[in-house]
Amino acid sequence: MIHSTAIVDPTASLGEGVQVGPYSIIGPDVVIGDHCEIGPHVTLSGPTTIGRGNRIFQFASVGADPQDKKYAGEVTRLVIGDNNTIREFVTIHRGTAQDNGITRIGNDNWIMAYVHIAHDSLIGDRTVFANGASLAGHVSVDDDVILGGFTLVHQFCRIGCHSFTSMGSCIKQDVPPYVTVAGNPAEPHGINAEGLRRRGFGAETLRTLRNAYKTIYKQGLRLDQAIEQLEPASRQEAALTPLVDFLRQDGRGIVR
Repeated sequence: MIHSTAIVDPTASLGEGVQVGPYSIIGPDVVIGDHCEIGPHVTLSGPTTIGRGNRIFQFASVGADPQDKKYAGEVTRLVIGDNNTIREFVTIHRGTAQDNGITRIGNDNWIMAYVHIAHDSLIGDRTVFANGASLAGHVSVDDDVILGGFTLVHQFCRIGCHSFTSMGSCIKQDVPPYVTVAGNPAEPHGINAEGLRRRGFGAETLRTLRNAYKTIYKQGLRLDQAIEQLEPASRQEAALTPLVDFLRQDGRGIVR
């Protein structure tokens, strides 16, 4: 299952049924789980751990040193979960010692061509990164997020669950859960209603989330005042809990 032109370092570990295409390079300290497909001309650098059932397409570079001038060869890691699709020319870098030393990607993510995921970024499950989306260092992207093509995300930003960014969005502040943003700089444009419907959110829950959006963005409240208003409702509606928890956390401030 390993092409004769591929180079696999003796310290690399390949699980059952792994396929490695022509001219790919699997470097030291790379661990690949069962039934992964590594296409042609892929470079995997370590220390990197890749779970089961992942597909990595041609010309991707996964696990390279971070693009950080402070990086001085410290041992840092990239950890990728299961059943992810990583398309052509994607670049994903390991973490840095200045953070937790880990870049982490969850399960069932769809990462399209030319996406860049920089050092110390933390990606949840079931996300979609459209072509050319790029994360600077220390970015967190929660579950079920969709980043439109050529979305750019500033360092240390947080992207909340079920949010959506339009094509070409430039994100310099945190995006709360459920919110759609667009523009440069990105501005809020309501909740991600269509995406939420596709994931089984009912009409009543959507109504609650729309009202929460109005509380945050349409009533002229400070963020602490909006949180105070939303907290009682979050005890009755579970979908509001991730939103309130997100708003309580320190960050770069939310998109306005």
